[in-house]
Amino acid sequence: MTDLFTIPVRVYYEDTDAEGIVYYANYLKFAERARTEFLRNRGLRPEIKKDDERCAFVARHAEIDYKQSAFLDDLLSVSCEIRELKNSSAVVYQEIKRGKDVLAVVCVTLVFINIAKHRPTRIPDDMRRKFQ
Repeated sequence: MTDLFTIPVRVYYEDTDAEGIVYYANYLKFAERARTEFLRNRGLRPEIKKDDERCAFVARHAEIDYKQSAFLDDLLSVSCEIRELKNSSAVVYQEIKRGKDVLAVVCVTLVFINIAKHRPTRIPDDMRRKFQ
């Protein structure tokens, strides 16, 4: 649905365990960084005003498939692509790679919510256009 967006991520000591292997939860952090930069690249902020109310995307569901390990000092690329866009949600597909090797695949369902009401709300049309 959208063009592939990619950011580089260097693996630092803080990202690894005692053996220098990236700790499993950090792949989700790398994916989150790419999603945040993806929004910024399209002129959107993590928190958005809609009809004078604060709204934001929140994760509803996440799946990750680990294929290979990343190691200390690896230079990774993390992609972000909207695969599905509904009234108040989006499905984001992401790959974390080292060179051509896919290390992990992440699929996240985001829901656009009204922060004060803690309820899903429709994604504004101008924002939808920025995703396409």
